[in-house]
Amino acid sequence: MKKISLALATIMFTGVSAFAMSDAALIKKAKDAGLKSIPQSQLEILKLVDNPKNPITDAKVELGKKLYFDPRLSKSGIISCNTCHNLAMGGVDGVGAAVGHKWTPNPAHLNSPTVYNSVLNKAQFWDGRDPHLEAQAQGPVQAGPEMAAPKNLVVQRITSMPGYVTEFKKTYGDDVKITFELITDTIAVFERTLITPSRYDAFLDGHLKALNDAEKEGLKVFIDKGCASCHNDIGLGGTMMPFDASKYDLNVGGFTGTKDGMVKTPTLRNIEETAPYFHNGNVWSLNQAVKLMGDIQLGMKISDADANKISTFLKSLTGEKPEIKYPQLPVITEKTPKPDMN
Repeated sequence: MKKISLALATIMFTGVSAFAMSDAALIKKAKDAGLKSIPQSQLEILKLVDNPKNPITDAKVELGKKLYFDPRLSKSGIISCNTCHNLAMGGVDGVGAAVGHKWTPNPAHLNSPTVYNSVLNKAQFWDGRDPHLEAQAQGPVQAGPEMAAPKNLVVQRITSMPGYVTEFKKTYGDDVKITFELITDTIAVFERTLITPSRYDAFLDGHLKALNDAEKEGLKVFIDKGCASCHNDIGLGGTMMPFDASKYDLNVGGFTGTKDGMVKTPTLRNIEETAPYFHNGNVWSLNQAVKLMGDIQLGMKISDADANKISTFLKSLTGEKPEIKYPQLPVITEKTPKPDMN
């Protein structure tokens, strides 16, 4: 697994005994509210993100990265996973509704969730229909309004390029059978490494100066208002929660969640980079999103001052991204199926 570093070497660690009482109380308050940090240990991170049925290796990560960036997995040959989950833009596309094949907006006006830290989600997709990244990776490739590529087309494209065939054999053995499922599983391995430790994690682990006073105050307000009741654990979201999507004109596109009215709680990690917000990308202001959640989920009015404090804390969740070097992709051959814009 490639190293996922945390650039906090300049922050001096002080033990629990040296904590300022207010900081010690705040850290305890956060942990009591169910908040957890991304581990500092690379071994612990690997345990957290690895799938025993699809173990992470450097070779899989490198191959998965190429497949993630390769637009030839789409029917048109111009849409890659990175198109909607842009790793240079917080893992999203920055538009309200995802746009796919033939410039078709998502018919339910669904917003592209960030791929960063998606391995920490207990549920994938807005309706939570699958818990696993491997299954999630299969959906957008085949979906008509997204990449619109049938399984057999994806396999034909990949197996027509000697460079890919060689790399699959290097990664999985000479007897490997390149299937659609293996292709998407390999993409998922790469996605499992997209973890972004932040200053917030360092603070929970005892680095007292990792957050400033305003961010600490915002964390306290975040907990006191009840935000952590949905945005908790390591992912600060990623579980299914009741959500009335019909309120405040947030039901653009008609999506109302599961039959029980459940919607996946989005992660708050890197939230300042992932506007617009909510499942339909209908809110662009982070402060407005905070106030709406007070109304819709908590049944309270959050003042402008408190919304600003919470937003100040939320910005401390912007994490350090793994360094991604854009890959050079295998060359097509005469046997490679041509792009299809229809």
